Amino acid sequence: MVQMYSKTLDPSVLNDIYLNKCSIELQIKKILSKNLVIEKENYRKWLIKAVSLIDLTTLSGDDTRSNVTRLCLKAQKPLPNIDPNLKTAAVCVYPNRVIDAYETLQRMGITKEINIASVATGFPSGLYPLATRLQEIKFAVYSGANEIDVVLDRSLVLTGKWDVLYDEVLQMKKECGTAHLKVILGVGELGTYENVYNASMVAMMAGADFIKTSTGKEAVNATLPVGLVMCRAIRNFYQKTNKRVGLKPAGGIKTARDAVNWLVLVQSELGPEWLCKELFRIGASSLLNVIEKELSQ
Repeated sequence: MVQMYSKTLDPSVLNDIYLNKCSIELQIKKILSKNLVIEKENYRKWLIKAVSLIDLTTLSGDDTRSNVTRLCLKAQKPLPNIDPNLKTAAVCVYPNRVIDAYETLQRMGITKEINIASVATGFPSGLYPLATRLQEIKFAVYSGANEIDVVLDRSLVLTGKWDVLYDEVLQMKKECGTAHLKVILGVGELGTYENVYNASMVAMMAGADFIKTSTGKEAVNATLPVGLVMCRAIRNFYQKTNKRVGLKPAGGIKTARDAVNWLVLVQSELGPEWLCKELFRIGASSLLNVIEKELSQ
């Protein structure tokens, strides 16, 4: 059943806030320093956990049906020599490749085990008419996607048009139907931590099931300080509404240690209950190969 949300934005979520860059970076160092020493066996467990939370992604201009088929096969057995039963959380593709992913997973009999995520709404810029962006969502859901990664029109954040932004996300949520809505903030283009926090709150108030850092196409993508700001927004939203919203960092997570650092951050800020595929994902295309190589050493 689709939850209904208020038609207008509650302005109290946009209370004046000030986020100090140096303080945020210092807090990240403290969080990571507490977990700097991880025994080798535990480190391996963290890495395997990270793989189970990956949205295995291909978002290239030359994507084909065969590319998507290979992606699905990799998602089914990401670590065949280490844990043959392990699967990634989802595959993530463009809307016109959703049908390829759906048919492949259907043939494999695992449509209920691996989710199908599709980017939508004028990815990666978001600068398209709202009507066409909503049609993209509808098409992706019709094709078999059960998760939709929408991208915000960042100009609305930069010009403070919060009511318009809220209304757009509300309409996107409606078009998703039963599919989960993951809202990409595009943090590298939002300018300030305050904008990241406020955009997070507006997206969650409008019905986001996840908030996601980046498209992966910006000059700056997922960073731990931005992750801390988004975690604090998620925690504050949970305290206000009793609703848990997920977090998805994407873009710039290149090393095995990067992945573990994100798990450490989320566990420290939101609790171990957030480290499940219902509440945490890592958007990545090359990270899996890096982790697999490290685990094989």
